[in-house]
Amino acid sequence: MIVAFSVTPLGVGEDVGEYVADAVRVVRESGLPNRTDAMFTSIEGEWDEVMDVVRRAVAVVEERAPRVSLVLKADIRPGVTDGLTSKVETVERHLSA
Repeated sequence: MIVAFSVTPLGVGEDVGEYVADAVRVVRESGLPNRTDAMFTSIEGEWDEVMDVVRRAVAVVEERAPRVSLVLKADIRPGVTDGLTSKVETVERHLSA
């Protein structure tokens, strides 16, 4: 499964990069395949392990912010691995054709 999610602290002002970095650090330390871009962090693994990482990423932001927003999108395909890479490679292959 691939989960794309964003964690946003609310009530802390406009500069939220420090809080987002705390959440991304949790994801990177998980050891699961992941990517971060300007809008979302994507993580790949089994349901329980991915959702645990998302829960911990929210919790680390929640420790310092009075309110937290979570946006989550999941691609649930049992048996598929390396989707973070293969899905992008497929699009790039079509673009270069």
